Amino acid sequence: MPEKKNRTSVPEEKLRLYERLIATLEGVDTKANFGAAYTAVNGNMYSMISKHGVVGIRLPKDQLAAFLAKYNTELFRGDPAWPPAKEFAAVPDDLLTRTEVLKPYMRASYEYVLTLKPKPPARKKGDA
Repeated sequence: MPEKKNRTSVPEEKLRLYERLIATLEGVDTKANFGAAYTAVNGNMYSMISKHGVVGIRLPKDQLAAFLAKYNTELFRGDPAWPPAKEFAAVPDDLLTRTEVLKPYMRASYEYVLTLKPKPPARKKGDA
């Protein structure tokens, strides 16, 4: 039987670093869409990695501004041609290797998303 293809097109090394970061939170499942991976709770995303290997973490406004300034980064873009995601910080490559430094931000991201209004599940084609 042919080997099942990974549903993401993310560079393998970056995907491993992202998965290591996700593992700092218990019970987190990753999802894949459009060649990228992400985490979500109640229908709200709180982290993602683009098919280009850029990681984004969703943070509340005050923490987002502090993160952007402290790590000299910018808002996350899933693709360079796309507009920036308003609540997501792009994680610099050198910082992505420092899981322990990122761990509190990942926790803050998860806790922030828990305060947001849940999104209803997407309806499947053919549902009335």
